[in-house]
Amino acid sequence: MSFLVDSVIMFTSQVLFFGFGWLFFMRQLFKDYEVRQYVVQVVFSVTFAFSCTMFELIIFEILGVLSSTSRYFHWKLNLYVILLVLIFVVPFYIGYFVVSNIRLLQRQRLLFSCVVWFTFMYFFWKLGDPFPILSPKHGILSIEQLISRVGVIGVTLMALLSGFGAVNCPYTYMSYFLRNVTDSDILALERRLLQTMDMIVSKKKRIAMTRRQMYQRGEEQNKQTGFWGMIKSVTSSPSGSENLFVIQQEVDALEELSRQLFLETVDLQATKERIEYSKTFQGKYFNFLGYFFSIYCVWKIFMATINIVFDRVGKNDPVTRGIEITVNYLGIQFDVCYHQLKLLYTFWLTKSLLKFSGMYFVSSVLLMRMSMPLEYRTIVTEVLGELQFNFYHRWFDVIFLVSALSSILFLYLAHKQAPEKHMTL
Repeated sequence: MSFLVDSVIMFTSQVLFFGFGWLFFMRQLFKDYEVRQYVVQVVFSVTFAFSCTMFELIIFEILGVLSSTSRYFHWKLNLYVILLVLIFVVPFYIGYFVVSNIRLLQRQRLLFSCVVWFTFMYFFWKLGDPFPILSPKHGILSIEQLISRVGVIGVTLMALLSGFGAVNCPYTYMSYFLRNVTDSDILALERRLLQTMDMIVSKKKRIAMTRRQMYQRGEEQNKQTGFWGMIKSVTSSPSGSENLFVIQQEVDALEELSRQLFLETVDLQATKERIEYSKTFQGKYFNFLGYFFSIYCVWKIFMATINIVFDRVGKNDPVTRGIEITVNYLGIQFDVCYHQLKLLYTFWLTKSLLKFSGMYFVSSVLLMRMSMPLEYRTIVTEVLGELQFNFYHRWFDVIFLVSALSSILFLYLAHKQAPEKHMTL
C-alpha cells in the first residue's frame, strides 16, 4: 500500500513538472514564435519533468520522504526514461528533422534518419574510450555504459558554463567595469550617425540621377540611324558611367560605417542605463554580489588548480563549506541545521538549472553525490552504478579552469578594445 501511495505522489509531481515545462517552453523559450512541431514541445516537457524528478528524489533522500524501496524504484525508472529520451529519441528526431529539410532525401527520410542516428551512436560510444569512466566488469548493455558517456558530455557542458559564469557574473554586476558614458558622448555619436545617413541618401540620389540620364541618352542614341550613328554608339560611352562604380563603393563603405555607429550607439545607451541602475538600491546590491562572486571565482580557480596539481578531489564546494563554518560558529546542532540549509541550497540549485535539462541534470546528480552526506548517497550510488566518480570531479576542475581563464582573457580584451573602438568611430 505504501508503494502505491508513493507512486501516486511521484507520478503527480511528474505531471505537474510536465505542465510547468510545457508552459515554460511556450511562454519563455518560444514566446515570440509559433510552434508547429508539437513533438519538440512534448520531448522537452518529458525531459524537463524527469530531470526535475531526479532533484526531487535527492530532496526526498535528505528529508526521508517515501520508503527506500519506492525511492530506489523511481530512481531506476527516471534514469531509464531520461536515458531513453537523451540517447534514442532526441538524436533520432533531430536527424529526422534535418533529413526532412533536404529535398533529395525526403523520400527515404526514415532510412537516412536511421543512418544519422547510427552515426551518432558510433561517435557517442567511441566517446567513452579515452576516459577511465567504467569498471572492466560492466557489460556492453549495462546502464553504466550509458550514464558514464552522458556524464562526460554533461560535466563538460557544466564546467564550460560554470567557468564562464564565474567570470562573467562579476564582470556584469560590478560597476567597476562600467565605462564612463555621458549624454554628450551619446549625442555626438548620434549626430555622426545622422550625418552618415544623410551622406548615404545624397549619394544614392546621385546614382539614381546618373542612371536616369544614361537611360535618356541611350534612347536618344537609338533614334540615330546610319553608319556614323552605329559607330558612335559603339565607340562612345555614356558620361558619368565611370563614376557609378566609385560612388557605389563609397555608399557600401558608408553603410558599413552606419551599422557600426548604430551598434556603438546602442551599446552606449545600454551602458548609460547600467550606470543609472547601479546607483539604485538594487544596483548597489548586485554590485556587492559582484565583489562576492569575484572572491568566489578566485577561490574556485585556486582550488581547481590545487585539485589538478595534487590529483585530489574536492569534498565540499565553497557554499557548503561556508554553511559548515556558519553553523559551527553559531553553535547550532549541526545535523539538523546542515540538512535544512543543504535543502535550501538544493532548491536554489534546481531553480538556477531551469533552463537546462537532460545531460545537464544527469551530470548534476553525478557531481552533487559528492556533496551529499554518506548516509544519503547510498541509493544514489547503487542506482548510478560503479562509476569512476572521482574522474568526473577532476574532469570538471580541468574544464572549469580552462573555461574560466579563457573567459578572463576574452573579457579583458573586449573591455580593453571597447574604448579604443569608441575613439576610432
